[in-house]
Amino acid sequence: MADIKQTLFAEFPPITTEEWEAKINADLKGKDYERALVWRTQEGFNVRPYYRQENLKELNYLDSLPGEFPFVRGNKKTNNDWFVRQNIFVQDFAEANKKALNVLGKGVTSLGFLFSECGSVTKESLAVLLKDICLEAAEVNLVCSCDNSNCAQIFADYISEGDWDNDKVVASVSIDPIGTMVLQGKLDTDAVASLKTNIEKAKAVKNLRTIAVHGKFFANSGSSIAQELAFSLAQGAEYLTLLTEAGISIDDAARAIKFNMGISNNYFMEIAKLRTARLLWSKIVEAYGPECKCSAKLIAHSETNRYNKTVYDPYVNMLRTQTEAMSAVLGGAHSVTVLPFNAIYEETTEFSERIARNQQALLKEESHLDKIADPSAGSYYIENLTASLADEAWKLFLAVQDKGGFIAAFKEGFIQSEIKAMAAQRDKNIALRRENLLGTNQFPNFTEKITAQFDGSLFEAVDLTVEGAEVETLKPYRGAQAFEALRYTTDMYSKDNKRPLAFMLTIGNLTFRKARAQFSCNFFAVAGFTVIDNNGFATAEEGVAAAKAAGADIVVVCSSDDEYAEIVPAVAEQLNDEILVVAGAPACQAELEAKGITNFIHVKSNILEELKSYQNKLGI
Repeated sequence: MADIKQTLFAEFPPITTEEWEAKINADLKGKDYERALVWRTQEGFNVRPYYRQENLKELNYLDSLPGEFPFVRGNKKTNNDWFVRQNIFVQDFAEANKKALNVLGKGVTSLGFLFSECGSVTKESLAVLLKDICLEAAEVNLVCSCDNSNCAQIFADYISEGDWDNDKVVASVSIDPIGTMVLQGKLDTDAVASLKTNIEKAKAVKNLRTIAVHGKFFANSGSSIAQELAFSLAQGAEYLTLLTEAGISIDDAARAIKFNMGISNNYFMEIAKLRTARLLWSKIVEAYGPECKCSAKLIAHSETNRYNKTVYDPYVNMLRTQTEAMSAVLGGAHSVTVLPFNAIYEETTEFSERIARNQQALLKEESHLDKIADPSAGSYYIENLTASLADEAWKLFLAVQDKGGFIAAFKEGFIQSEIKAMAAQRDKNIALRRENLLGTNQFPNFTEKITAQFDGSLFEAVDLTVEGAEVETLKPYRGAQAFEALRYTTDMYSKDNKRPLAFMLTIGNLTFRKARAQFSCNFFAVAGFTVIDNNGFATAEEGVAAAKAAGADIVVVCSSDDEYAEIVPAVAEQLNDEILVVAGAPACQAELEAKGITNFIHVKSNILEELKSYQNKLGI
């Protein structure tokens, strides 16, 4: 009979960290270890190339089990199940009800009803909206744009009078006056005051949360993950302070709050984000002295960010949202909304909504990610990311508290300046292709052309600032917008004119010319230019003749640095109105510039600014 206690791999001797480091340094052959292998995150801390069990020694929260304070390992003890949420815009209550009943039979377990006018929500209209929906079987969330509305009280009454067990109803009403100030610039003090009334009214329904903290506002304005965390927690703490000062117990105040977080494409960091959020929120609530530590559970709804979604090559958005949803699930999200791939540029369709639902169905029914509590537990990498992220977010959280809390810090402009600085750095990284948006600033679809007329606002930040705003607002935007506007300009120009043509004059060294031609084709295709690659020309004369025959507007010389000093001037002499471009940054660049050859493209180019300049030169 086999020995079931046999130790695996016992024949392999243990390897110490020192031995690993010695081997790594030997393989680096003199390269700087820190520069070559250590990653500096946007959040402000370094990530090592590997971690070992010894790196977990200082992480004391690992002593807790899933479902136990400080809840870093999740709120559930035996599984990781989550609500699959789909949002429905409510214009006609009966039609919204019809759609809700339809999607509830297709894998959705949570409904988000979005109202543009909350005054229309009455007990009667709510009865129409929720007709035949069992509130014990599906989570219902009302998202109201009017923070001083009585939606929460109406909903609480509706639930209390219903024929179901109130304790089994899980629901929320999204009232967030501070979040409204963030986007609109005014704080409605009446709305803040009404939060107490809402909480008292909703106490009859154990799992009805009436206050929202929208961390996704920060994420979609270009913040880092640490900033989204810190400012969301600071906003939550502000609500706790306001409510406890108004006479609400800390337990009731904490249980009324629901966090709405974004999900970025930073896969492992997003897993760590939700674990960190639960850890820090539990500590914040604990400081207020709750009667039960269970009040310190952070409930997080996660929604895929709009920030990194694109209009061009939009099906790539499905790939983005799939990994994003997976990271939120592994991080322990209470519920997840996957935005349909076309949500940013048109009204969603039955097809796109079905795909979005099925993306979560895959994670449940095929990957079984709902079956195991804290599936990322014990990962040296994720545990250390969690700890590092907690340190950075906590520093920023304390900086906000030092300024008097979230409202005071926002009125001072501190929060806006922090996010704007990060957004500017991310914009620069996208322009330099250090942060890739597949299909937009890197590897575009060469044949894609948009002919539809889009409102110019599609390529601009969303400004919801109201008249008489008292503070600077955050303006959510997408990182791809500048590139999309660039390419869309080419597409619109080409409806009545010849599409610009960039011709690759490949010559000389085979390896260099192929690599640089591929780079250059991608470079100019980002702007929607037609590109023609070539196998190679024997002489400059042959290449120029082929370029002219093709009707080239731009001729890109692709060769090796050593050959440019001779080839490029020979090409330049034969061109007329065509724009000459050199692929690379050769040592002879200064010599070539002295001869009037000034266009060079390479990996350090600001591709956005460069392509704008070529559009200008071509009169686009």
